[in-house]
Amino acid sequence: MRAVKRYLHSIFVVMIMLSGCFMLASCLTSPSSATVSKQQTAIATSTQDLKAAPPLTFGIIYPVAHLFYEEITRLAEEAAAVHSIRLIVKAPESLNAEQQIHMMETLIQQKVDAIAIAPIDAAALVPVINKAVQAGIPVICFESDSPGSKRLAFIGTDNRKAGAEMGRVLKLLHKNKGMLLVQSGMQSMKMNQERLEGLLQYLEENTNIQVLEVRFHEGSSDKALSDMEELIDAHPHFDSLVSIDLISSSTSVLVWKAMGLNRFALSFNMTPEMKEAIRNGQITAVISHHEQNWGFLLIENLLQAARGEPLPSFIDTGIEVVSDDGVPN
Repeated sequence: MRAVKRYLHSIFVVMIMLSGCFMLASCLTSPSSATVSKQQTAIATSTQDLKAAPPLTFGIIYPVAHLFYEEITRLAEEAAAVHSIRLIVKAPESLNAEQQIHMMETLIQQKVDAIAIAPIDAAALVPVINKAVQAGIPVICFESDSPGSKRLAFIGTDNRKAGAEMGRVLKLLHKNKGMLLVQSGMQSMKMNQERLEGLLQYLEENTNIQVLEVRFHEGSSDKALSDMEELIDAHPHFDSLVSIDLISSSTSVLVWKAMGLNRFALSFNMTPEMKEAIRNGQITAVISHHEQNWGFLLIENLLQAARGEPLPSFIDTGIEVVSDDGVPN
């Protein structure tokens, strides 16, 4: 009988010990109610943060609808996708400052988070750029500047320096002499003004190259073509043609193809059209502004501006001479 009691007592002790172990394991593996509450609060806060920060919307306004800017848009869209940024891209059908102003007004009404614009008329765009900034929308200029406005920064190159670089290339090609024709776009566009000023000043101070005539097509492709044909007819012994803007550059390719001219043709902006024209011998050299980086630069700097982060007033894209003949940089 005593043996049975001892046996039952042993079983009872073992059961108590096992129960204690189970309770200890439960304490070690199960989170406390306080911990669960903290985790739930953290998840809820994270969800609220996501809801409180909707995707950003940026506006980009080009000076004119052109294949060159379609490529920039493609690159900008790739950069924007990384940050889930929505882009609203606009461009006048022709170089028209009033249309750019209307496009700026529309973006302000849509309350976009930031705007990038290449102003056609530096002075005319000042009031609407300032209006956007006053509405809390940061504005960045690119390619062509509006320094008299409250724009936050300018992405581009020193266009006077680019014009002087064009002069240096001409000096090498002409061996410091020759006769030059120049065609440009809108006289009110700061980019065109500065490129032309830099070119003419360099030629006057450093070469014996004679500038025969300068013409402005003021944004009309038809006028650019007729002017270029008239320039060539009026000065048949010219040695080079410099195209200051995109429309002039495209026109020069058409004229070189049609006339089979064996003269130097130079331009600004490395577009897909210019790459092909260099390969085909219709364009001698191009002053590139590293346009392949513009899409990324636009998005990254607009993002910083929208976040209220400081930006340098001038973001230099640099310049590079591109040619098949290996004109020295």
